[in-house]
This record gives sequence, C-alpha cells and structure tokens, in this order.
Amino acid sequence: MSQKNSYAYYPGCSAAGTSREYDISTRALCAALGLRLVDVPDWNCCGSTPAHTVDHALSAALSARNLAQSEALGLDRLITPCPSCLKNVHNAIEHMQDQHFREKVDKLTLRPLRRNHRVLSVLQVILEDVTPAGLANMVRKPLTNLKLVAYYGCLLTRPGRSMRFDDEENPTSIDRLLEAVGATMLPFPFKMECCGGSFGIPRGDVVARLGGRILSLAASTGADAVVVACPLCQMNLDTRQRQINAAGGTNIRLPVFYYTQLLGLALGLEEEKLCFDQLEVDPGPVLSRIGQAAAEEATA
Repeated sequence: MSQKNSYAYYPGCSAAGTSREYDISTRALCAALGLRLVDVPDWNCCGSTPAHTVDHALSAALSARNLAQSEALGLDRLITPCPSCLKNVHNAIEHMQDQHFREKVDKLTLRPLRRNHRVLSVLQVILEDVTPAGLANMVRKPLTNLKLVAYYGCLLTRPGRSMRFDDEENPTSIDRLLEAVGATMLPFPFKMECCGGSFGIPRGDVVARLGGRILSLAASTGADAVVVACPLCQMNLDTRQRQINAAGGTNIRLPVFYYTQLLGLALGLEEEKLCFDQLEVDPGPVLSRIGQAAAEEATA
C-alpha cells in the first residue's frame, strides 16, 4: 500500500481498556476503507487531562516522545481516535514553537524532533481523505430508519486555532458521514455541551447533572441513539446512564455508539468486529430497525 494511505496510529491508553470497542472498530473500519494504520512503536500515555496541571513541560514531553517514536516509521501524519490525545499532541507542538520551552522538552525526552508532523483525528482523515461521497459508494447496509444525534463534546474541534477541523462551535462532520450511509441525523443543540469529562470519579453528581441534560434532550428529539467520537464522552453517557437515571429520576435507555461502529456496519462489516456487545445500553433493539422501513415497503 502506498504511503499516501498510510498513517502513524496512536491509539491512546483507553484503547486497551474502557474504549476497547472504539479501537477495534476503528481498525476494522480503516482497513475496509483502505487506510493503513501503523502503530507508533512503544508509545506512552499522553498525560490526558491531569498532566498539564502539574507540569507543562512534562506534559508536552509525553506527546513529544510519541511524535519522536513515530519518526522511525517514516510517516508524516500521526492520527488518533481520541480527542483528548489529539488536543495534547497539538498543545505540545504549539508550545514547542517557543525555543526555551522546546529546549526544556528536549531535555526531558532526549529525543529532539527532526521533522514537522501533521496530527489529525481519525474522523478528519475519513471526512477529508475518504469523503462522504466515497463512503456512500461503499455502503452495503444503509442505516435507513435510524434517527441519530451526533454529540461532539468539548474537545474534538476546540480550540479552533489548533484543531483546524470542522466548525469550532457547530461541527457537522459526524452528521455528514452518517447521512452519507443512510442515517437520519437530527438537529442537536447540545452537541458541544460538556458531559462532565473526568469528573466522573471525583464528582459523579456533576456528570449525572450534565450528562442527564444531554441524554434528556437527545431523547426528546426522538433519537434512537447518540453517536460520539470521544472515549470519555461515551463512558459518561453510556456506562453511567443508570447513575444518571437514578440521580434525575428518569428512565432513559439510549444506546451511545461510536461513529466507527455505525460506519463499519453500513459498510457491511461483521458485528463481531464492531464490538456492539461492549456497550452498556443494549443496542440490539435499535440495530434491528436498520432497513426495516425498506423491507416493509418491499413486501407491501
């Protein structure tokens, strides 16, 4: 496969644990799309949310080391499925424009970067390199009769000066990709509202309140499910949905899919490769409705 379709792939720490289904479905989807993912060798944690609050140089060094590790691959594009990882790598590159700061980082890593790197989300690669039109031509199982809301979260397109992808305040990338494979995407005013982020452990009440607002509005739109691109958002809205219902006195049962799972399904990938069984809220009833309307029309 040509270098044009090859990318250094940084899965991030959650890919081996809480977002295992995101990593597996991402790899399966990219393979189906002809995108070659080459794992960054011996990658390390990017520091996620807490590192920069302790030491800015050390936080940048964590991401800089991953970039240095990717240089051995000879690829100039590093991609990751996780918005938090993406933000941290972008922040490191931006801060290292200051020579004094860069010297501090280089002293920590002992691996000065030798080249410029382009860092992208997997979502951006699919939108720009595959395109919605390209996806539409590959559909084998259209997501007809499925009404969805896309929840982008706080980090995927922010800050705009760093991410340089989609609209900073009104993104549409997930909507456009899923519409291309047949889903009905509903307007969702809370698409950028915070779900509580990493407060899930120290302040469950915060996540219950913020996540409850997001899920309640999603349910009120008539959506069958919520679609996300962030491991932390997925965890807060899916695995904590029982806690959210208990705190708010609600009875919401909305599956929270990764966009990679639904795109993979539309392209005809086996459900086992997309790990739907890893979701907390049972997606079976929603998935069974795909194509239902078309089947009923055919037998009418």
